[in-house]
Amino acid sequence: MARYTGPKSRIARRFKEPIFGPDKSLAKRQYGPGQHGPNKRRPKTSEYGIQLMEKQKAKYTYGILEKQFRNLYKKAKASNGITGEALLQLCEQRLDNVVYRFGISPTRSGARQFVSHRHITVNGQVVNIPSYQVKEGDVIGVREKSKSIPGITASLANNNKSFDWMEWNPAEMSGKFIKVPERVQIPENIKEQLIVELYSK
Repeated sequence: MARYTGPKSRIARRFKEPIFGPDKSLAKRQYGPGQHGPNKRRPKTSEYGIQLMEKQKAKYTYGILEKQFRNLYKKAKASNGITGEALLQLCEQRLDNVVYRFGISPTRSGARQFVSHRHITVNGQVVNIPSYQVKEGDVIGVREKSKSIPGITASLANNNKSFDWMEWNPAEMSGKFIKVPERVQIPENIKEQLIVELYSK
């Protein structure tokens, strides 16, 4: 299972955003990583560098490596809508992201693990592919044998987020993916146009 396994706090400090979830080190050191700390003289970032950073931030946020991300971009470019918006929509439709949005896991990496370990079902069938694209009307739930897992029950108990394009049924521990979200509904701080400009070169 291809995934990023490097230092997460270092990446979060680079972007100055908690892209992997709450991070104590980010609150303590609100500057980029490096041995010289906040006093390090950092060169002005070029236009290409800004675009690259935005792409990297999107990849780390959704837990996608380069090959998968480029394939999603090609799919978004071939769609009828706005390429940047379509790219983020495809990221939002990934099964691991949907599991995270429902609050079954507090992090996307945890959601990815739940999916790959066969704890998640789609329309009643076990799906263990994190990149599976969820469609409108699909019902995503916790497998019957997995409903008592402490990590899942604790995450759902502490979840206080809800999204207009999803509907959760706590009694059944399942939710319906009602529709593909519009760009204004996606809360991630990503400038998708910069990513489109980078790949268009």
